[in-house]
Amino acid sequence: MSSSSSSSGTAGAGGATPAMFEPGEERPGGDTTLETRDEKSFSRPAANLSLERLGTFEAGLALFDVAWTVGGEIDRDGLGPTYVGTSCRSCHFRGGRGAPPPPGQPMTSMLVRLSIPSEDGATFVPDPRYGDQIQNKAIPGVTPEGWFSVDHAPKPGSYADGTSYELLEPTYTARDLAFGPLAADTRISPRVAQPMIGLGLLAAVRDEDIEALADPDDANGDGIRGRRNHVSIDNTLMPGRFGWKANEVDLARQTAGAFLGDIGITSPLRPTDNCPPIQVDCAAAAGTTLDIDPARFDAIIVFSHLIAVPHRPDAADPEVLLGKALFSQTRCNACHTPSFVTGPLAGFPEVEGQRIYPYTDLLIHDMGPGLADDRPDHEAGGRDFRTAPLWGVGMTSLISGHTRLLHDGRARSIEEAILWHGGEAEASREAFRALSASERAALLRFVDSL
Repeated sequence: MSSSSSSSGTAGAGGATPAMFEPGEERPGGDTTLETRDEKSFSRPAANLSLERLGTFEAGLALFDVAWTVGGEIDRDGLGPTYVGTSCRSCHFRGGRGAPPPPGQPMTSMLVRLSIPSEDGATFVPDPRYGDQIQNKAIPGVTPEGWFSVDHAPKPGSYADGTSYELLEPTYTARDLAFGPLAADTRISPRVAQPMIGLGLLAAVRDEDIEALADPDDANGDGIRGRRNHVSIDNTLMPGRFGWKANEVDLARQTAGAFLGDIGITSPLRPTDNCPPIQVDCAAAAGTTLDIDPARFDAIIVFSHLIAVPHRPDAADPEVLLGKALFSQTRCNACHTPSFVTGPLAGFPEVEGQRIYPYTDLLIHDMGPGLADDRPDHEAGGRDFRTAPLWGVGMTSLISGHTRLLHDGRARSIEEAILWHGGEAEASREAFRALSASERAALLRFVDSL
């Protein structure tokens, strides 16, 4: 679905012709779009909610913001035994994205996944001492597992016109590991929290529309091999669409995984605390009842599905339309698919039948060795990542107070994020590097406008 149709307007930078403005682009979430762009825009309800649904949304928002405790108020009790943050908003501040910590400091809105090869080498399994994620905090009487610090080294480069730039390449160091060293062949995957907007709309994108974009064998010869990750649910393989590697099939499982892995909160879908056998104190402190009951869990699932997408006030700006044409010319839209019409989604009529502009194909792609974390996740390899939705990306600073992008937050800007693209996206990155300075500025203005 290309957005490259051109207008009859005057040529822009370097002779490029601005693209047409498509009515509806300014409302990327369709009828759910909210006509505000402020610091709370990533946690506001969809514009088309009924009063009843709005009440459930607000109940979910309260649970999203609540700080969980141990031995405190009954509706907030259940934290840990080990954890990363005390609330959903600890990582998703204002519903936005996480960032790497300062050098030498523990992570606060970022985490590190772990795995090792299985004995037969056929798959990967959790680390026997630390499970599938490092927990850097613990409740009283329980030992925190340890933590990772991150440092960044400069990585210089230059555009075709000679203009220089500098990227930051991360390295990670495990610190204060309480139960012995990581296995020699442990694979790690650092990940920052992702924005919360438009998730229900992405859940409503039809499977057949995603499948139509997949081309794992590169049958059309364009170098793009998007494919679906598949996750085993009750011994049945199901296509994933959420998470950095499309490793969760729906928002309920994504939320349950985050509750357990990040806060230590058990739920109907993840009822057992994560305590590897060596962590005796953790197991002794583990609860025997669910920390969040089905009714409250359902409220936060409703909230997660129905957060609005902010409108785009500059969608028809001439420079933005020039950047839109260049986005297509450099084939960024080969993976960042501009638009879908959503299908039915049980229990969520508000998101059905909407023309949306998320700029993602929801497929995983080989992004090359530069971004690789070398940790497989179901059918996604160590170089594979899901195409990140771009809607709202220009609001990162306003919402989250920083501009860090990509799965590990290494990019300090949209420009740096593009320059880190490799693998299937290498040709698009090189096309961007070959643009003139004014063309690069227009393309960046377009992405920022999303």
